[in-house]
Amino acid sequence: MAIPDYLHDRWDEASAPSDPVDRLAYRSRALGADYRITNTGGGNTSSKLPGTDPLTGEALDVLWVKGSGGDLRSVGREHFAALELNRFEHLHARYLADPERGPKTAIEDAMVGLYAYAVHDLNARAPSIDTPLHALLPARHVDHTHPVAVIALAAAADGERLTREVYGDEVGWVPWQRPGFDLALQMAELVRERPHLRGIVMGQHGLMCWADDDRECYRTTLALIAAAEHFLQEHDRGDASFGGQRLAPLAAGERARLLAEVLPQLRGMVSQEQRMLATVVHTPAVLEFVSSHDAPRLAELGTSCPDHFLRTKIKPFLVDWAPAPDGSADGAALVSALERGLERYRQDYEDYYRTHRRPDSPAMRDANPTVVLIPGVGMVAWGKTKSESRVTAEFYDAAIGVMRGAESVSRYQALAPQEAFDIEYWALEEAKLRRMPPAREFERNVALVIGAGNGIGRATAARMAAEGAHVVAADVDLDAAEATAAALLTQHGHGIGVAGEGLAGCGPALALAVDITDRDSVRRLIDDVVYAYGGLDHVIVTAGVYYAPDEEGRIRDELWARTFAINVTGSYVVADEAARVWRAQALDATLVLTTSVNAAVAKRGSLAYDASKAAANHLVRELAIELAPKVRVNGLAPATVVEGSTMFPRTRVIASLVKYDLPFDPNADTDTLRATLAAFYARRTLTKRPITLADQAEVAYLLSSRRFAKTTGQVFAVDGGLPEAFLR
Repeated sequence: MAIPDYLHDRWDEASAPSDPVDRLAYRSRALGADYRITNTGGGNTSSKLPGTDPLTGEALDVLWVKGSGGDLRSVGREHFAALELNRFEHLHARYLADPERGPKTAIEDAMVGLYAYAVHDLNARAPSIDTPLHALLPARHVDHTHPVAVIALAAAADGERLTREVYGDEVGWVPWQRPGFDLALQMAELVRERPHLRGIVMGQHGLMCWADDDRECYRTTLALIAAAEHFLQEHDRGDASFGGQRLAPLAAGERARLLAEVLPQLRGMVSQEQRMLATVVHTPAVLEFVSSHDAPRLAELGTSCPDHFLRTKIKPFLVDWAPAPDGSADGAALVSALERGLERYRQDYEDYYRTHRRPDSPAMRDANPTVVLIPGVGMVAWGKTKSESRVTAEFYDAAIGVMRGAESVSRYQALAPQEAFDIEYWALEEAKLRRMPPAREFERNVALVIGAGNGIGRATAARMAAEGAHVVAADVDLDAAEATAAALLTQHGHGIGVAGEGLAGCGPALALAVDITDRDSVRRLIDDVVYAYGGLDHVIVTAGVYYAPDEEGRIRDELWARTFAINVTGSYVVADEAARVWRAQALDATLVLTTSVNAAVAKRGSLAYDASKAAANHLVRELAIELAPKVRVNGLAPATVVEGSTMFPRTRVIASLVKYDLPFDPNADTDTLRATLAAFYARRTLTKRPITLADQAEVAYLLSSRRFAKTTGQVFAVDGGLPEAFLR
């Protein structure tokens, strides 16, 4: 069977594994690799394979089906549930014996809890709610996908007729029904009546394909999707899609300026219940839709595929606003339109909930939108994490494709509101939400660490990421910042979802360059953070400089000026630029500045450094007053952190060892020399322990956390206990 060029056949038999379950995972990843075939987290695949009873050794058939919560793009064999088909037949009989069986009956939901009694060999993966769709179809291999092209047919007002027009008698049709045993029985009966079928289009939902050979199953899926794509391309309306363009999109520069101004305010508006993170999308397809004549009508209808509106809610929020005819954009007018529109959106959502809720429905969730459409600008999708917001954006981008296709051949038709509600507030979905692990403290937060390329900054970035923070590693040395971000992504992953362009497509860690002595550089940094995540919650400045004095303890005037520019003025500029975002968001935030215990100790030999750090200490107190009550400002005052510190290069370490008359091997490596000096410094403290990077990072994290929610304007020394640095 030939596969058209616009759907790439990724199956390579030479590299396909031989183990049948591994082949199932291989097939699944091949499907998930193409955005047009299935969206993130959507769809499921299965294979009915020979197995052995682990107790009796008897042969049996085992259904391997993608488990709940898996993603076809990255799935491995560990993400598949395994059920013994002979025991599943008992579940089937149990369902048939219930006289009240049918769509949305109690037995439908109860069956999901009974799947565990058919599990093979103690497999721990929870089966998908779509499991009956796979188990009751007779073929050995089954693919269930959510292709944009096929859903466009499924969401058309006359989808059944279009399915016949595209596929003839090779593909069947079932009208929309929530997944479960009853739907599986309908599909199985359809296949018994028409054994020549190669697939089924599920009204407003997706596609089922099957075969007795796994590669043939995969190629059948591709072929049926390709047929739908070809049909839609032949009927595409081109520039007349969505009724044509109502306005011209903003130029890139004006769009960037507007987003920098508006995104923090929008984030504050949609974060009234819980903080949200953003993904911005302004692809040609999205801009075409949001700027079209038909966008208001279609956006109000909402999405169709249940996988979509579980992320995008019942409908997006299309802002009643437009750029000026000359291509300029009034940010204040847009903010006013957002405020008015969000109030209406929340009221609409409350009305939707009250109208369609059932006696046992879960409590209403956050009424704020997760998709905001701005004419001429694009889409801003929101989620509790960057990964979730990327998925939300991906889903609505797919929904736009569905609407374009359906409108090109018919009329787009969304799910009925009651059906949408019953999916969104399904007890099984609520149970899935409740099973999720509790959120880490900073999971919904963005932390900017300046000086993150090395030393305390790098350790602090890692500590904040460990608590779930989305970390922007900024440094004057971009290569060093990128190394920090890469290490965080290796440890924590990039997340899922494919939406977002440029910085907006980032993961939970991002590297950016900054020179804190240059306000324009700092402003660009803050604007980039806003574009990437929608806002900013915590700033930790660890950047600092120490210039070794001459034999008389002096440094040149230009080094004196640069010491203050970095150690004092730079922190002020960072705070001043971040304050723009914090004021716009109106959310609680924190600022931690790294000073030094040297600020409290007068001594010879480091006049510029010590004086600058004393000024930084007072800057903490001044900023605490300036930025109250929403922003807490505190200082971290390290001392003698030799480990991994850029302020202690090999030359300075050796000079210090000589200064204190400490024995050392001049041929020893730098880390060994640093350890010798750190041990000496430790002996001068009350705790007698070397001060580490982790010690500093822990306090920077704590000062940013809820544990110090009532503390501001303070400077915390992390020095092992130096009496001469005690406040007095």
